[in-house]
Amino acid sequence: MIRMAVIYTNLFLLVILLSCKNNTEPDNSKPDRNTFMNPVYPSSMPDPSIIRADDGYFYLYATEDVRNTPILRSSDLVTWNLIGTAFTSETRPSFEPRGGIWAPDINYIAGKYVLYYSMSVWGGEWTCGIGVAVSDSPEGPFTDRGKLFRSNEIDVQNSIDQYFFEENGKKYLFWGSFHGIYAVELTDDGLAVREGTEKRFIAGTAYEGACIYKKDGFYYLFASTGTCCEGIKSTYTTVVGRSENLFGPYMDKSGNSMSNNHHEVLISGNDRFAGTGHNSEIITDKKNKSWILYHAVDKINPRGRVLMLDEVQWKDGWPFVEGNTASLKWTRPYF
Repeated sequence: MIRMAVIYTNLFLLVILLSCKNNTEPDNSKPDRNTFMNPVYPSSMPDPSIIRADDGYFYLYATEDVRNTPILRSSDLVTWNLIGTAFTSETRPSFEPRGGIWAPDINYIAGKYVLYYSMSVWGGEWTCGIGVAVSDSPEGPFTDRGKLFRSNEIDVQNSIDQYFFEENGKKYLFWGSFHGIYAVELTDDGLAVREGTEKRFIAGTAYEGACIYKKDGFYYLFASTGTCCEGIKSTYTTVVGRSENLFGPYMDKSGNSMSNNHHEVLISGNDRFAGTGHNSEIITDKKNKSWILYHAVDKINPRGRVLMLDEVQWKDGWPFVEGNTASLKWTRPYF
């Protein structure tokens, strides 16, 4: 009996020790106040574009899986709330009558919030085009100012996925989707193509969703390659090249040109997320860390393309995301 009591006592102590050990190990399945979990917005919010307004909040706009172009707001890039839409059924753009509003790009130009948008029907690669709307507030309402151009007017097939960039007081629009990335100069107010300007070829036919970021004397061209919209089979991947000139040539680390579809991989899919692409602008927090928002398909709940956030780190003049893949849990931005 004494021997059995010793055995039971030892087993009890072993259970207590294992319990204590398990309680002291970090739980990587849940966030704490210093971390966050992806996705940061679990509903479909494709092709995000972001701006920080004078009120200190971030405002995010996305392809209209929420009709009339959803607007989200956040103070920290992690917690997002849907606050409305840029348009209504009465005010939405109409130059492509049955078209959807895709890939909005938000900017602040000459005292106005200027929202560039693509308008297309699936497969309508010669009738789709890019338009512009304006508002006095990031919350809207936005007033449509009509199209800038259609594919068949500017002779670039599938003219969607625009991105605004300003350099030395001049304003440019980059755009393109798997038929080349191009750029054109805009008027001073950003509301029209400058008369007499010629489009410039920037990068090859593997890309869409272009985004330009300038850092330490280099221009970085972020883009997406692969398939965006095949659910968990989507192969969308965020890639990057860099140049000393805004208009290129953009190169990979080996000196091969993005004009010939060479690039470095920034974010790819993994066992949890597929279709990691169409990134937003790069945001810098108060600790000088860089952050990127993009969309992905969550394999646990593969309805739509959810909003993702990751830190962009820098080494030897090149951006990278840890492991070149979407994170599940990461340290929060600091604002």
